[in-house]
Amino acid sequence: MISPLLNSLVQFLTSARRKRIEQNYFQHPVATQYEELDKLLKLAAHTEFGQKHGFSTIADSEEFAARVPLNDYSILQPDIERMMRGEKDVLWRGKIKWYAQSSGTTSSRSKFIPISDEILERNHFQGGKDMLMFYLENVPDSKLLRGKSLKLGGTVRYDKERNIHIGDLSGIMINRLPFWAEYQSTPDEQIALIPDWEEKIRRIIASAAKQDVRSLIGIPSWFQTLLTGILQHYRIDYIKEIWPGLEVFFHGGIHFEPYREGFKEMIGGDGIRYMEVYNASEGFFGFQNDLSKNEFLLTIDYLNYFEFIPMDKFDGLHSKEVIPLEGIKTGVNYAMVISNASGLWRYIIGDTVKFTSVKPYQFIITGRTKHFINIVGEEVIVDNAEKALRQAAKKHGAVIRNYTVAPVFMRGNEKGAHEWLIEFEKPPADLQAFREDLDKALMQINSDYEVKRKNDISLKMPLVHRARQGLFEAWLKKHGKLGGQHKIPRLSQNRDLIEELLEINKS
Repeated sequence: MISPLLNSLVQFLTSARRKRIEQNYFQHPVATQYEELDKLLKLAAHTEFGQKHGFSTIADSEEFAARVPLNDYSILQPDIERMMRGEKDVLWRGKIKWYAQSSGTTSSRSKFIPISDEILERNHFQGGKDMLMFYLENVPDSKLLRGKSLKLGGTVRYDKERNIHIGDLSGIMINRLPFWAEYQSTPDEQIALIPDWEEKIRRIIASAAKQDVRSLIGIPSWFQTLLTGILQHYRIDYIKEIWPGLEVFFHGGIHFEPYREGFKEMIGGDGIRYMEVYNASEGFFGFQNDLSKNEFLLTIDYLNYFEFIPMDKFDGLHSKEVIPLEGIKTGVNYAMVISNASGLWRYIIGDTVKFTSVKPYQFIITGRTKHFINIVGEEVIVDNAEKALRQAAKKHGAVIRNYTVAPVFMRGNEKGAHEWLIEFEKPPADLQAFREDLDKALMQINSDYEVKRKNDISLKMPLVHRARQGLFEAWLKKHGKLGGQHKIPRLSQNRDLIEELLEINKS
C-alpha cells in the first residue's frame, strides 16, 4: 500500500502546478511566453547587458528583437569569461559561481554556460519535478517511489583561484540536489562525482547489487556501457535479474532510437518504459508529457523565451526572419533561439526542431544547424539519418551502439558519397544487404537525397564500415571527453573525425 499512498501524496503536492500547466501550456501559451520575457527583462534590467540594450524600457517582443542582436557562444564568450573571473551583473544578475562545461557537438572548443540560481531552480530542477509529475500521471500504478533512482552523470571541479565550480551540467545538478531528491538517488555523491569516468563505472557496478533501482536517469550511450558492464560482472542475462523493480529510463542528450533495441535486449522481463527530456547545458527546453507520443512539450514557463528561424531562411547570426511562438507552423524545420536566466540572450543554441502541434506547443528535435551533410544539395539532417538507420537495423535484426557519417567529396569524374562508421551491439548477418537497405530507406525519407542518388547521378551508394567494439569510447577517452555530456557528432561536413576514427579502428 505504500506506493499508491506516495503517488497520491505527490499528486496532491503537484496539483497546483498541474493546474498552472493546463492554463499556461494548453490555454494561453503565447501570453505565457510574453510574461516570461517580461520576467527576464526585469530580472536582468540592471545588468551590464540589460542597461546596454535598454531592458527597462522594452515594451514588447518586437522591440526586444529590434534592440538585441542574435548571439552565439563566440559573441558572448568575452562576457562569460569576465563573469568567470568574478565580475557580477554582466549578462545575468549577481555573481555566478557555477558553469556547465560543454564541448558541444559542433566544435571541440569548450563552452562554459553560466548556471545561475534561477536557471537551476526554476528551469533544470523544475523540469525534473514536472517530469516526475507527468510520469506518475501516465503510470498511476507506478512503484517508482519505493526504490532508488540511478543517476549517471559527469563531475565538477572547484577552481580555487577564481572561486568557481566548473563541470558537466549533470554533475552540477548532482552536486546541488535538494535533500528530498538526494535521498531517492544512487550512487551516493562520493561515487557520483568521481572524476575518473572508468573508475566511477567500476564503483557503480560493484555496488549495483545492493540497490533497489527503480529508474535510470542519463544519456543512453553511457548507460549502455554501464548496463553491459553489470551484465558481464554479475554474469547475468538481463538487468531485471539484479533490479527486478526497474520500470523507467529517463533519458536525454542524444536521440534514443538507435539504442532502443539494445536496451530491450539488456533489460529483459517485461521491459521498462522510456521517457525522454530535452535538457541541455543551456537550459531545460522540453519533456515527453505523453508516453504514447515521441514528442516534447515546449517549456514555456521555465524562464525561457523562445524564437525560431525557418531553416530555409537560416543564415546564422545574419538571419533576417526570426519569429516568436505565435508565428510557428507545424511541419516546418526551425533553428531554435533562446533567451533565459543563464544570461543567454537571443542565443542560437544550434538545435533544429519541427512542431507537431501548436496547442499545446509540442515538437521533435530534427538535428543541428551545423550537423548535416550537404555535398550536392541532398540536405541530409540527423533526423533523416536516424530514421533510415532504424529501418535498416529493424529489417536485419541489428542493434546499433554508436555511429557517425561523413562526406566523400566529388573528385573529377568520381561521384560523391556518404561514409558511415557504425558500432553494432548486434551486427547484421549481411553487411552489404544492410548497406543497400540503409540507402533505400534514406531515399524514401529524403527526396533530395533520392534525386541525387537516382542512377548515381551525383551520389554513389554509401560506404558502410563496421567499427570495432569500444571504438567511439576510445576516441572520447583520447580527447579527454569520456563521460558526462560529451557525444559523438552524428553528421559532419568534413572528414576530420571519420579519418581519425578509421585510423583508430585499424589498431
